[in-house]
Amino acid sequence: MPLDPTKHADWEIAEAAEKNMKTVYQLAEEMGLEKEELLPHGHYVAKIDYKSVLNRLKDRPDGKYIDVTAITPTPLGEGKSTTTIGLLQGMGKRGKNVIAAIRQPSGGPTMNIKGSAAGGGLSQCIPLTPFSLGLTGDINAIMNSHNLAMVALTSRMQHEFNYSDEQLAKRNLKRLNIDPRNVQMGWIIDFCAQALRKIIIGIGGKMDGFMMESRFDIAVSSEVMAILSVATDLRDFRERIGRIVVAYDRQGNPITTEDLEVAGAMTAWMVEALNPNLMQSIEGQPVLVHAGPFANIAIGQSSIIADRVGLKLADYHITESGFGADIGFEKFWNLKCRFSGLKPHAAVVVATIRALKCHGGAPIPVPGRPIPEEYKSENVEWVEKGCENLVHHINTVKKAGINPVVCINAFYTDTDNEINAVRRIAEQAGARVAVSKHWQYGGEGALELADAVIDACNEPNEFRLLYELDVPLRRRVELIAKEVYGADGVEYSPTALQKARSIEEDQELSKLGTCMVKTHLSLSDNPNLKGVPKGWKLFVRDILVYKGAGFVVPVAGDIKLMPGTSSDPAYRRIDVDVETGRVKGLF
Repeated sequence: MPLDPTKHADWEIAEAAEKNMKTVYQLAEEMGLEKEELLPHGHYVAKIDYKSVLNRLKDRPDGKYIDVTAITPTPLGEGKSTTTIGLLQGMGKRGKNVIAAIRQPSGGPTMNIKGSAAGGGLSQCIPLTPFSLGLTGDINAIMNSHNLAMVALTSRMQHEFNYSDEQLAKRNLKRLNIDPRNVQMGWIIDFCAQALRKIIIGIGGKMDGFMMESRFDIAVSSEVMAILSVATDLRDFRERIGRIVVAYDRQGNPITTEDLEVAGAMTAWMVEALNPNLMQSIEGQPVLVHAGPFANIAIGQSSIIADRVGLKLADYHITESGFGADIGFEKFWNLKCRFSGLKPHAAVVVATIRALKCHGGAPIPVPGRPIPEEYKSENVEWVEKGCENLVHHINTVKKAGINPVVCINAFYTDTDNEINAVRRIAEQAGARVAVSKHWQYGGEGALELADAVIDACNEPNEFRLLYELDVPLRRRVELIAKEVYGADGVEYSPTALQKARSIEEDQELSKLGTCMVKTHLSLSDNPNLKGVPKGWKLFVRDILVYKGAGFVVPVAGDIKLMPGTSSDPAYRRIDVDVETGRVKGLF
């Protein structure tokens, strides 16, 4: 019998379930993988040779495609990963051939407040420890690949500063004339390290590098991670890596990784990382883990490669998008599906009574502190008011022409009156609604959700993008701001406005997609505005260019690409049993 999640921590539940795990060889056989398509990393984790699978099954029809998104979350999250695994298990209980794809967790939140992204309760991806602590090394490969570009840039700057053109020519180097005040990239690390947001490098003598201001961002915000998410194969990946703009010269011309002659070596770090990772749910269904989180500062999607593999191997494939439908789903809709050509059949919008109360007027929870007492008693009025946020996200999904299914991710503290209010309002908005208790009961608790999703997949839809790539950048940002966020318009800083005009005038850059950076804690760019804010304009303070990934990145509000670590981070409670080597305290 599984442990009771109301009495045991997630890591304890995972540890108990891991005693009965299937081996990756069993999983592979059940999935229909050939022997050579499985690349084991021990007995319970493997990679899948995606190229072999896709070549072998190229004529097999794709399965049904399902995205999991959510309402605007509280700072504690609303259980998208838990719901993704719960839905996988529920559909498995219904006898369906189903695979899920989730994103690999970053070490930042794992060691900070939010914890791992393995799900929770009786709906988890296991084994928990390798999942949470590096898995097969994909993020480490991304860090090495990305930082190698910065090594190439900074060493080139040092040599150009110290040597004449003749001396450079003897070293087979051409002067690139890099502008130290116009460097696009920084360094990356996979922790929340606010002390590294702004740094000075090259302090010392002339052989210690070129002294200049620089920065660290969190690893999953790297353009290399974005490319891993959207690349379709190794050839596509290599071409995209070569287009990364690292800096600009003194005339304003881009300096790419190809110019620095580092694109090939960067790709070499990533060859194995292109193969999706294979794990399993607590109930033994296959889970593909590939690419990274943080849809507020990155694309935040499980990879196109993982989805293509899942769609060929299963009748139903569930994929996860980061944070709420305003961020993660919007990028799934207008970026990922545009690049992949895949058309989803249904989207699950996860909602909790807790989050709806937060949007309806309850005190905002503070990470690291106990949940306010107001959340522990019934308040239908708060829930009904908070449903304005839910309806807004339902309408966003409907604008994409996709069938929405609202999953009420139930907690044992929720009351029937609160749940009935959500069901009534969501159904009036045109969504199917299911109450799911997968956290507490696993697949058995997700049967109503599984049935609703299966029904939604069997209905026709008319998937459509929000904008075409010939629409000017500022018009696209306005469309996203008004149609998805509910803003009255868009305002730009002088820097962002200048960049927007320059991008619109560039025939190549003007055809790139648009990947917004915005807080996940509000539909607006102000994390403190809950519900559906009215009478506001989106403020774009900067615009980045991710030419390799294929999009420009408008940065809204005060969000940072390097989060900070709290005063009570998770690492304070993580330790190792020195007799057995087992890690305890992960959540």
